[in-house]
Amino acid sequence: MLEPPADARVVFKNAQAEAGAPIMEWDDLRYFLELARTRTLTEAARRLDVKHTTVSRRIQRLELAVGAPLFNRTASGHELTRKGQTLLVEAQSIEDVFRGIDEDLADPADKVAGVVRVGCTEGFGVGVLPPYIAELRQAHPGLFVDLIVQPRPIQLARNEADIVITIDRPERGPYLITKLFDYTLKLYSSPQYLDRFPNIASLADLRPHQFVGYIEEAGPAKGLPAIWDIVQSACSSFRSTSIFSQMSAVAAGAGIAILPSYLVNGKDGFRAVLGETVSFQRTYWMLMPIELKHSARVQATWHFLRNTAQNQSQRLLF
Repeated sequence: MLEPPADARVVFKNAQAEAGAPIMEWDDLRYFLELARTRTLTEAARRLDVKHTTVSRRIQRLELAVGAPLFNRTASGHELTRKGQTLLVEAQSIEDVFRGIDEDLADPADKVAGVVRVGCTEGFGVGVLPPYIAELRQAHPGLFVDLIVQPRPIQLARNEADIVITIDRPERGPYLITKLFDYTLKLYSSPQYLDRFPNIASLADLRPHQFVGYIEEAGPAKGLPAIWDIVQSACSSFRSTSIFSQMSAVAAGAGIAILPSYLVNGKDGFRAVLGETVSFQRTYWMLMPIELKHSARVQATWHFLRNTAQNQSQRLLF
C-alpha cells in the first residue's frame, strides 16, 4: 500500500494529538479493509500474509483511535458496525486515491495488475467462467482473480467482491450494471428414474414424483424458479445448496430437478421432462461498485467477462 507523503502523516497525527485522540496509523486501514472484505481474521491474515493475531491487534488499535467498535463478531463472521460502515467509505476513498497514484506512476504495460475478486453463483463459477481465466491471465499477467463461489447471494454492499455476477438485478444502488446473457432452466431427470414410472405427459403427471432442489432459505439467488412453482403440493426429497450436488443426485436416479440447460446439455444421465411445456428463462447480470469504474484491474476484468459472455450467449441459452 502506497504511503501518504511524510508531511501529510505529520499533519494528520498532529491533528489527532491536539484532539487528545490515540494516533490512527494509515497502515491499519489496510487491515481494516481486508477484514471488512473477508469477514474472518484467518482469511484477512492470509491475504495480508500475516498472522491472524496481527490483524486482530491492528483492528483493536484502530478501534481505540476511532473511539468505537468497528465490527460485531457473529456466527457468520465479522460484521461492520454503523461506525465501521462509515469508516469503510472513507477507507475505500483513501485506497482508491493511492491505487490511482500507483496506476499513474506504473508503466502502461503494468497498469492492469493486482487482485480482482469476482463473486458469482456456483453454476456460472464452475460451468462457465474457469475455461476463460487462462485467457484473461495471458492478456494481463499481473492480474490475479479470486473467484468467490458460495451458497448465498454475494453482497456488494458488504464489499465482499469487486465484481458480482447474479440473476438478482438490484433495483437501485451505486452500481454499474450490465447484462451478460440469458439462459434457460428446464426439468431434468435420469433415464433410469423415468423408466420406473409411466410417461410424463402433463403437469398433473408430476404430482407423485420425487424432486431435487435447493434448500429454500439457502438458495444462491431469489429469482431462481422452484419446483413448487410448477407443482404446488410438491416438496423436495433431496435438497442441497450446491447445484452440482443436485445434478449428481438426479443422475443417480434421485428424482426430477430444475437445472440450467447449459450445465446438462450433452451430458449422459440427463433427460428433459416436459421440455416443450416447462421452461424458465433467467438473465445473468454483472455489477460493480461505481467507485471502481476507474480501476484498471477491475475494468479489464469487467470488459473481458462481458465480451466472453456475449460471445458464448447463444451456446448458453439452449
